[in-house]
Amino acid sequence: MAIEDAIRIDSSDEGTLPLVIRPGRERSAAGLNRCLRENADWVQDRLVAHGALLFRDFDVAGPDDFEAVARGVDDELKNKYLGTSPRDALTDYVFSASELPGFYPIPQHCEMSFTSNPPRRVFFGCLVEPAPGSGETPVADFRKVYRDLDPEVVKRFEEGGLRIVRNYSGPTGGGRFNLWKLKRWDEMFLTTDRTLVEKTCREQGFEAHWIGRDGLRLVSTQAIHRDHPQTGERVWHNHSTTFHLSTAPAEYQRILSHRPSPRIWGWYQLSRVLVALQRRKPSSDELALHCTQADGSEIPDADMDHVRDVVWKHMVVTPWKRGDVLAIDNHSVSHGRLPYRGPRQIAVCWA
Repeated sequence: MAIEDAIRIDSSDEGTLPLVIRPGRERSAAGLNRCLRENADWVQDRLVAHGALLFRDFDVAGPDDFEAVARGVDDELKNKYLGTSPRDALTDYVFSASELPGFYPIPQHCEMSFTSNPPRRVFFGCLVEPAPGSGETPVADFRKVYRDLDPEVVKRFEEGGLRIVRNYSGPTGGGRFNLWKLKRWDEMFLTTDRTLVEKTCREQGFEAHWIGRDGLRLVSTQAIHRDHPQTGERVWHNHSTTFHLSTAPAEYQRILSHRPSPRIWGWYQLSRVLVALQRRKPSSDELALHCTQADGSEIPDADMDHVRDVVWKHMVVTPWKRGDVLAIDNHSVSHGRLPYRGPRQIAVCWA
């Protein structure tokens, strides 16, 4: 089926992030899957050019329909997840996007950018629409972010390097309220076999250090940028603004400016107190999540804030509509989550 017969793109949406695609003659998830497969070059060209495609008003009723649309874009879905956000399986390849409490913001990041081989595509599907003005999954073009960063800041990041430290409790630990301790290592690696954990760590470039009874500390270094494999464009592609200890109050502060409310102000103040308490630890290596320069020295606060300001400048917030499917080029475009209250179910898969 010709792409122009199956789907519709408003002329006003050309050049936007994301590119919004609506039904033409084809509305079903299965039909859209078939159309996308038959016009693969068209799909991939626009996904790379725009950075993200939003399929809206198609008949996507549940996880299976969502997976069908995702497979129309990229059929090589994966289900090994080495990120920090807790997720529940909905199918063999579809998961809840995050089980983090709704009050907690998720900063912009490219999926699993700290691994040796991050996903090339990430997909989100809206199964339960959140309340208006909340729970969006913003995106940002990290190609533009890189171009807009102060060259001196980039130079300091490049010369200093990025060292990531993550501390996980094990099968017998956890459960203590902590905004930064996200899951146990056996939940992330899906095994309690330390030999298998160490093997995966070697493959991904993580240093594995067993701490105490059954804690695990992962230490790794990450490049600040990657070049896009299709276009060669340089992309800001790292987890510094996600893993840095200052992330929570920094995000709440910006959300408060974007969407002021007493509730967000309260979380902002609480996160500031919790970060201050965390900073009292004798060593940053003891923090649940943090990143420093390669030699262990702290990244200047002003540099972190500059990066966040540029990211927020390029952030695009699109309200979710039930049945939406968002396809993201993970080589170039980031995603995150704004706080919400009440029902919300967003599914995720990746390739």
